[in-house]
Amino acid sequence: MTTQNRFFDDMSKLMTNAMGVAQGARTEAETAMKGWIDRWLADRDFVTREEFEAVREMAIKARTENAELKARLDTLEAGRTTPQG
Repeated sequence: MTTQNRFFDDMSKLMTNAMGVAQGARTEAETAMKGWIDRWLADRDFVTREEFEAVREMAIKARTENAELKARLDTLEAGRTTPQG
């Protein structure tokens, strides 16, 4: 009976060690993959979310100002085309 308990203890230790090795390999693979993805994305010149939002806000502001200037110009042109006497 003692031999059987020793066998199970050894198997338990072996499985525990195997799980530790598997977990280490998984962590190493994840780290390598994340590094590869980061390098790949950096090579593609993608912008960050913050950069995108900043440019988006600038575009919205420019469109708004453009619309306001167009309205002023239309008003000035309309005033110039009316006959003055």
